[in-house]
Order: sequence, then structure tokens, then C-alpha cells
Amino acid sequence: MNSVKNKGTPGDYSAKPPACHESAPDVIELTIPADYAGQRLDQVLAKLLPNWSRNRLQTWITEDRVKLDGQKTSVKQKVWGSERVRISPQDNPAESKYAAEAISLPIHYEDETLIVINKPAGLVTHPGNGNWQGTLLNALLHHAPQLEKVPRAGIVHRLDKDTSGLLVVAKTLEAQTSLVRQLQQRTVKRDYLALVLGEVKQAGCVDAPIGRHPVHRTKMAVTTKGKPACTHYRVIEDFAGCTLLQCSLETGRTHQIRVHMHAIGYPLAGDTVYGATPRNIDAEIGQVLTGFPRQALHAARLALTHPHSGQIVQWESVIPDDMNRLLRALRQHSKTDDAE
Repeated sequence: MNSVKNKGTPGDYSAKPPACHESAPDVIELTIPADYAGQRLDQVLAKLLPNWSRNRLQTWITEDRVKLDGQKTSVKQKVWGSERVRISPQDNPAESKYAAEAISLPIHYEDETLIVINKPAGLVTHPGNGNWQGTLLNALLHHAPQLEKVPRAGIVHRLDKDTSGLLVVAKTLEAQTSLVRQLQQRTVKRDYLALVLGEVKQAGCVDAPIGRHPVHRTKMAVTTKGKPACTHYRVIEDFAGCTLLQCSLETGRTHQIRVHMHAIGYPLAGDTVYGATPRNIDAEIGQVLTGFPRQALHAARLALTHPHSGQIVQWESVIPDDMNRLLRALRQHSKTDDAE
């Protein structure tokens, strides 16, 4: 396995932005400060207008909604200071078309800035193919209607449908921008509990890029064409034929833990996409593992810098009942084996 690759810290975002509204106003006009000379237009706008994501600002530039001294511009164009910028924003209709639904929402923590959800297994995070209703996003819009004004209803990272645990939601555009940048800078700490097949003997790190599978397009895979991905793991408890790990994410790629652990020969128990049939273990333990109906993965700890207070905040979630029952059964079988 490769060693961890440390990335540089993204640019300074400390410049004070002009006041702007949560919903897109008719027109935004501003002057490029002289100390931003030599930087790309999209980078400068992301710093001056933190209420909108850089992707959104880039879209407005390519749609000719951004004029620089009255002229059409491009994403990569450099600015030199004192230019006048005129922006004609447009809300993205795709981000506000979803219906609010009265779905039970397992809130772990909430204040005026954030909501931390303790997502149960089986709940889809965001609407998509085959799951346009009944998702966490639909529930959030009912619980906090103001989230209709925040892209993706404030969701900044996802958990797979059958992964349980902690997920943070931003209640304001400013909070969402802060959380997205923390994720980009890899300062959000996310620890998971994962039961894997095979006996892991020591802690380690998987530093391998993840991208779309070259053949099975609904799956992800370790591939040289993928994006950087890094997962640290350590042993929490060992059983006959399987191991409970703590997996800590340095990045947040789709299916990252599932793909990385499969790549090094320790697939998650219950994972029907990246998993494997337990082999060379006691038949009864094999039945216990194959009977678990989802990947045995739980987001147990989340830590970040609070967007409003600037303080480090942390939340923990106890292991859910289904995984707890699975672990108790494994412990019981391990005791029986030891006795024999």
C-alpha cells in the first residue's frame, strides 16, 4: 500500500465578502480588489461571493451571466484588479423541484446553522434514479422549509442507502460554503465502524485513487484514472474469520471504504456489490455473516469546525441495533470456539 500523500492547503478565503442575499438577487455588481490581481475569475468570485458554490459561479460564467467591464468572459480568465463585474444570477431549478415530505427525521443535533442526522440504514440521502421520493432531502425540506433556498437542501456529503450513521446538513448558504471548503481541505474528521471479512492483523492505510469502474458503470473501483482517495484503518475487535475496524476518511469518494477494503482483500460483511462469500470459517459464523442484510458500515464519529462559532465540534453515534446483534452473535460463537 502506498503512503499518505499530503496535499497543499487551498487558497486563502479570508477576504471579507460583500453582503449578499440567500436567494439569488436580480443583479450583483462589484469591483475586483487590487490584491486579487493575477488570479482566475472563478477563484476570485468564489472568495467574494461565498453564498454560492464555485461550481454555480462557473456555470453562470459559461452561461454568459457574468460580465467583466461589460464584456463576455471565461472561467479561466485572469483579473488584474479594479475591473467591474456584473452578475445576473439564476437559481438552479433542479435544486428546488423536490417535494417536502413528512418523514421521520432522526436528528442527533440541531442549531441555527447545522443539523446532524443519525441516518438509519435504508434511507436514501438524495433523490435519484428509482428514488425520487422518500429521501432524507425530502424529509429535510419538510422539517426546515428554509432549506429550499440552499442547494441540495444543505446536504454537503452523503451516506450510501444501506450505511447508517452521522451526516451533517447546512441550514444556510454561508454554512454550506464553510462545510464544503472544510471537506475540500480535508479538515472534517469522519470515523466509521466496519466489519470486514478476513482477519486483519494490524493498522494500515489505503492510498489509492477511486473512479468509475471501467466495465460496470454503476460501481466504483481503484483505478489510475480516479480521484485521490485515502482511508486509514485500525483494528477494534477481532473474530474468527472477520474483523471490526475503525476506518477514518481523509477524502470522501463514492463508496470509498467499501472499494478500498475490497481492494486489499477485506470486503465488508453484507456488501452485495463489493463483498464476497465468507470462506474458510466456521459454518455457523458463515451463516451469521451471510444473513446480515446490508454492508456492515456505520458512520460513528463526526468532527468539524462550526461555521458560526469557529469552534471544533464533535458528535458520536452508538452502533445501531442490527450491527450490535451481529457483533453479539460473533462474540458468542467466538466464546464457544474458545471453550472447545
